[in-house]
Amino acid sequence: ETTSVALKETIGVPVGTTVFEDIALCDAMFFFGQNTGTNSPRFLHPLQEAAKRGVKIITFNPVREKGLESFINPQNPGQMLTGNATQISTQYHQVKVGGDIAVLTGIAKHVFAADDAAKAAGTKRVLDVDFIAQHTDGLDAFEALVRATSWQDIEAQSGLDRSAIEAAAQVYVEAERVIGVYGMGLTQHAHGFDNVAMFVNMLLLRGNIGREGAGICPVRGHSNVQGQRTVGIAEKPELVPLDKIAAQFGFEPPRDTGMNTVEVCEGLLAGKVKAFIGLGGNFVRAMPDHSVVQPAWHRMRLTVQIATKLNHSHLLNGEVAYLLPCLGRSEQDMQESGPQTVTMEDTFSHIHGSIGRRSPASEHLKSEIAIVAGLAKATLPRNPKVDWD
Repeated sequence: ETTSVALKETIGVPVGTTVFEDIALCDAMFFFGQNTGTNSPRFLHPLQEAAKRGVKIITFNPVREKGLESFINPQNPGQMLTGNATQISTQYHQVKVGGDIAVLTGIAKHVFAADDAAKAAGTKRVLDVDFIAQHTDGLDAFEALVRATSWQDIEAQSGLDRSAIEAAAQVYVEAERVIGVYGMGLTQHAHGFDNVAMFVNMLLLRGNIGREGAGICPVRGHSNVQGQRTVGIAEKPELVPLDKIAAQFGFEPPRDTGMNTVEVCEGLLAGKVKAFIGLGGNFVRAMPDHSVVQPAWHRMRLTVQIATKLNHSHLLNGEVAYLLPCLGRSEQDMQESGPQTVTMEDTFSHIHGSIGRRSPASEHLKSEIAIVAGLAKATLPRNPKVDWD
């Protein structure tokens, strides 16, 4: 998963460095490849407050995403009655698809030029030289690469004029505290790692990592994405604290490399994948080239779907198929010890508890946790360190 790998390698942690409170302290926010109104509408409320207090919000997106252009708060009667929307983005640049690295190179190029001018004038440096010296490595090579890249190439690859990129870069130069926000427009890409790394480089130039009101903020595509990394779910064993898991739970976890989505599809076509257990989701419809892979789905020996509501994947079965309805997060899970709580981790790395309030659709429904624990109890050797009940 691009963020977990790129951030871990560039800044040493696999998650974003901002917290919710940083939004109230920043001077500028740079958005790359993130459709706030469509994918994270609750984010619009703090963005609206930020825009009202003068935060400059600079957006780079191939599409005109309505939520990042303007916002009418549905909880504000005045705005609803008058249609008086709040402008969100100070600048909105429709970058060419795949042109993000070129834009970030252009911003860095402007930063270096502004720093040259500051040195010549004997004024305060634009680069945070103390931060760079203490916390970063490789500036000389990065600077040489940026300076050697021509504006002609940057314009051609980004689809933007030099003046537009420099206007955005000047906001970055003048801001004291900058938050960099990105979504799957950067990560779901052949150059996803480089996209994220380049964004980090931009923030490092002025020390916008590791302090209040500044940092990198990945907006995950799904709430599970952040949480699964925290608890150690990954197809790459190097991303998982296997030794700590072994010590904590008293078993030897597998250390072989697993499969990503594409490799699962290839395994289906080759007949190597024999069984599938899905914890929610609509895998068959979401996977790439489903018209090619779907016919191979029926050749699996076993398919198990654990779900809160029906979808297309549940109509496609292996030789033996189980569809296990489960409790939704909004439903009560009452056990002998009382109401049960599930946890979620948001894009700011905060872990929240969630307790269902609605009566279950059926008294026979079990929670996802109970189903997984039941499968483990029925199939795994007894482990005194893990009570599946």
